[in-house]
Amino acid sequence: MTKKSILSYLLLPFSGLYWIIVFLRNKSFDLGILREESFNVPLISIGNITVGGTGKTPHTEYLVNLLKNEFKVAVLSRGYKRKTKGFILADEFSDAETIGDEPCQIKRKFPEIIVAVDENRRDGIRKILEYSKDIGVVLLDDAFQHRYVKPGLSVLLIDYNRPISDDYLLPFGRLREPASGKKRANMILVTKSPENLKPIERRIIVRNMRLNNLQYLYFTTVKQKGLLPVFKNIETGDVSNLPLLKPSVLLVSGIANPQALLQFASTLSREITEMHFPDHHDFTDMDLSAIRSEFENIPKSEKILITTEKDAVRLQKFSDLPADFKAIMFYIPIAIEFLNDDEENFNIQILNYVRNNKRNSILHSGKNQVPA
Repeated sequence: MTKKSILSYLLLPFSGLYWIIVFLRNKSFDLGILREESFNVPLISIGNITVGGTGKTPHTEYLVNLLKNEFKVAVLSRGYKRKTKGFILADEFSDAETIGDEPCQIKRKFPEIIVAVDENRRDGIRKILEYSKDIGVVLLDDAFQHRYVKPGLSVLLIDYNRPISDDYLLPFGRLREPASGKKRANMILVTKSPENLKPIERRIIVRNMRLNNLQYLYFTTVKQKGLLPVFKNIETGDVSNLPLLKPSVLLVSGIANPQALLQFASTLSREITEMHFPDHHDFTDMDLSAIRSEFENIPKSEKILITTEKDAVRLQKFSDLPADFKAIMFYIPIAIEFLNDDEENFNIQILNYVRNNKRNSILHSGKNQVPA
C-alpha cells in the first residue's frame, strides 16, 4: 500500500460524517421540514452526483438548442468561481470573472437567450421571471443538490467512466451524496459513453442502475467539432492543413479530466507538451508568462496551443497578448450525441414536458409531470 492510499483511507471517517450530514439534510426535505419551492414555469434541472466533469455544459447547450426556437429560454447558474456576488444578468460584456466561465460560454454561444447567475436559486428564478414575463422554460445548471427549488424535470448526468455504484462519498470518494440520491431524477444520462457501446454493456449498466418504472435512461457520447481560434478577428491560417503539417502541440487545460483533449491532440501530433491547471482555474499574468515560456521552448517551428472551450473563455481576458501568439491559440468545441437512436425519444420527452407545463398554466403545479 502506497503512502497516498494510506492517506486516502484516513479520510474514510470524514466521509462517514459527511454521510450523516447529507442524510439528515435530504431527510429534512423529504419530510417537509426544509421546504422545496415550486414555480409556475417549467424548470429543468441539469446536475450530477459526483464532483468533476460529467458534461453539464454541453448537455445544457444541447437543451438550449432544442428549446430556443419554440420557447424563450433562460439559464440560471450559481456562477462557480466568479468574483462577484448576488444576482447578475449576463450581457454581451459579461466575462468569466463576472459570471463564471460556463455561463459566459453559454451566453456567448447563445446571445439571444437569458443567462443569469445567483447563488440563491429561488431569488434568481424570481428575478428572471420579473425581468421577462414571457419566459418559457428555465434551465437550472448544476442544481441536483439544490433542493430548495423543486424542478419539474430533473436530468441527472453520470460519467460512464466513473460509475456511482463503485464510488464513495466525499472526501474519500467523489460522490456529493449517496448513489441512492439518483431516485430523485426523472431522466438519467450516462455521459462520455464509447461510441461503440455494446448491447450487453448497455444491459449491464441498465441492470446496475436499478431504476424505477418512472425513470428513463439514455446514453450520450462527446463529439469534438474541430479547432476554432481562441481570439476572434485574428488571422490564424487554414486549420484544415494542420493534420498535414503535424505541428508540435502545447496542451493547456484547467478542467477536471483533460483526457478527451489529449486524445484529440494526438490526432494532430505526436509531439505534445501538457500543462495542467486546477479545474475552473482563473489564469493569471504569471500563468500566461509560464505558458508563453513553455511554448517558446518547443523547438519545432510549426507549433500551436490547444485548449478547451471553457479555458478559452477564461483566456480571452488577456486581450493584450501579441497578435502572433493569439494566432496560434485554438480551442476544441464539443457537443454531445445520443447513442442507440435515443435522441428522438429524449427530445420528445423534453418538448412535451415544457409544452404541457407552460408558464401560468392552470395545469402546472411544479410537480414532476414527465411525459411517457
